[in-house]
Amino acid sequence: MVSRREWLRMTTGAGVALTVGGLRPREGLAFSGGDRRTNAQGMILKAIPSSGERIPVIGLGGRWISSRASAEELAGHRAVLRALSDGAEGAGRVFDTAAGYGGGGSEEYAGQWAEEDGFADDIFWATKVNVAGRGGGSVDSADVKAQIERSFERLRIPVIDLNQVHNMGDPPTQLGVLQEYKASGRIRHIGITTTSAGQYPALARVMRDYPIDFIGVDYAIDNRVAEETIFPLALDRGIAVMVYLPFGRSRMWARIGDRTLPEWAAEFDARTWAQFMLKFVVAQPAVTVAVPGTGDAEHMVDNLAGGRGRLPTEDHLHRMVELVEALPEA
Repeated sequence: MVSRREWLRMTTGAGVALTVGGLRPREGLAFSGGDRRTNAQGMILKAIPSSGERIPVIGLGGRWISSRASAEELAGHRAVLRALSDGAEGAGRVFDTAAGYGGGGSEEYAGQWAEEDGFADDIFWATKVNVAGRGGGSVDSADVKAQIERSFERLRIPVIDLNQVHNMGDPPTQLGVLQEYKASGRIRHIGITTTSAGQYPALARVMRDYPIDFIGVDYAIDNRVAEETIFPLALDRGIAVMVYLPFGRSRMWARIGDRTLPEWAAEFDARTWAQFMLKFVVAQPAVTVAVPGTGDAEHMVDNLAGGRGRLPTEDHLHRMVELVEALPEA
């Protein structure tokens, strides 16, 4: 296998596409061109339905920034965060973290770096709250408020753009607290997340019963369960969708191996496999933003290019699914 870094230095038109046949993508793919606006750096913007604010379709997941990281690792993450919004290569803006990521280090370091490097105002700050654990029982609202206040302190900002209940933890209590913060103007958008398909029925109930602005779910070219119920419901209810794990928890890198990107990927301006996978995700009309994580600034730049240029057509998307379903399982 070759590394992703090596792929970034290779041309994409030197090989042939994988031969596939007899395989059909899942039915019900409902993709469309939609309203495509871009920022000054050419990044496609999509609107948050509840507020109308447009944000770039590619952001950054901050899960791997940890209080236990080495100085070298932290320097790499700092460069990644800077690459998100810096100059012609950046303008991704959306940074997604959580109170529990990295023992609190993700919020703490990101807030410090953004303040020190002078780009805190350029970031769309998204974090998460959960004092219930993964899908745990009921919680005390005072504990929820304490964790939210700690997020403000760590991020060093007066207003959080998005705060979501992490992993479906006690929605009545924790969403109720978030609604109070939103009403006060200290949190601009609220939502709820899960990366477990087993929690999708509960997520759907929340989407129907609560006035939320966002959901966060897992979705990738080889993980399309969200298309069945969650995405149609998000479109119907006017709820923005943040996508986690767009590379399939790294499964896709193992499945791709050393295969050459198909030449027809150039038809929608994908020049690397990362861009191929991200363009599949953000072409879905229900998806507002994808937030892949990385500790490598070069990978960040590569990911951002997945939000520029043309997106796949519906025919391309079916062809992409066929190609991936022909690959061996990781």
